[in-house]
Amino acid sequence: DDTGLRRNIKCSLCTKILKKIQRLAGDDPDEEAVTAALKKGCRLLGRSLGKQCRKLVSQYEDQISQGLQNGDTPQDICTTIGFCKA
Repeated sequence: DDTGLRRNIKCSLCTKILKKIQRLAGDDPDEEAVTAALKKGCRLLGRSLGKQCRKLVSQYEDQISQGLQNGDTPQDICTTIGFCKA
């Protein structure tokens, strides 16, 4: 049950995390670039945000990775995984 996670990670937090990861992944990233960015991004966000980030990433890695490779915006991806309302 991930409702607790959803309550903790609100839309703005999700987009903030993904913007950071997207910047690290670069333009038109492949799967490898995205995976590296996911690992590094959470580390760069500091302790408490990093923890939320790792939780988000471990639970939704496929959707996030796919979204970034497709060139979706952080907002789109966060909507897809249910943190932002469409």
